[in-house]
Amino acid sequence: MKLEPLGDKVIVRRIEAEATTAGGIVLPESAREKPRQGKVLSVGDGVLRPSGVRASPQVAEGDVVLFGPYSGSEVTIDGLPVVILSESEILAIIDPA
Repeated sequence: MKLEPLGDKVIVRRIEAEATTAGGIVLPESAREKPRQGKVLSVGDGVLRPSGVRASPQVAEGDVVLFGPYSGSEVTIDGLPVVILSESEILAIIDPA
C-alpha cells in the first residue's frame, strides 16, 4: 500500500534507539526512550498559506530529522510502524556529515 501525505504532513520511520548504554548495560524495551530521530519516507505538497499559495516543504524524502518524542500520530502500514506529523513538528534536519 502506498501512503501519500496531504498538505504539510510528513511520513517518518523512527530510527531505533540503541539497546545498550555506553557502559554496555542492555536496556529492556520498557526502559528505552522513544526514538526522536527518523528518516523521511514521504512528504506532502506543503502548507497552504492564507494568500492561497502553497509553500514548498523544507524537508525531502530521505532526510534524517529530529522531532519530539510524542509528536505526530503513530500508525502501522503493511506491518511497518510510521509516524505522520506536521512539518511544523519537525525540530531539525540532521546533517550526516
